Amino acid sequence: MGEIATSNRQITLFYSSKSVRAKQTLAYAKAEGLPIQEIDILKTKLTGTQIVELSDRLHLAVSDLVNQEHPSYTSNFEPHNFSTEDWIKMIQHHPEIMKQPIALRGDKTILIETPTDIIKI
Repeated sequence: MGEIATSNRQITLFYSSKSVRAKQTLAYAKAEGLPIQEIDILKTKLTGTQIVELSDRLHLAVSDLVNQEHPSYTSNFEPHNFSTEDWIKMIQHHPEIMKQPIALRGDKTILIETPTDIIKI
């Protein structure tokens, strides 16, 4: 069992409060009456274990959780092959570069591309 608690009764949503897509997803989920546990990654620092667990649940490498087109990434980092530990530290120090929102419910985890994706979980 991982460090992130999940339930079939509610959706855990990891998101950035500065993200338009995340705000739209939250509004859509609430309008649909879905039970949501909100985790704003800008306010709640993710542990390395949680970052690895999210990437594993999404079947992605930790590096694939990083939005390398985000302005914060392009202004702070050069394109480079980093180790998994380096990617984790980058996400922890600059959470805004993490791809999100990520929704979890029970054993299911999805990276939300459009706000209506929340109903797929």
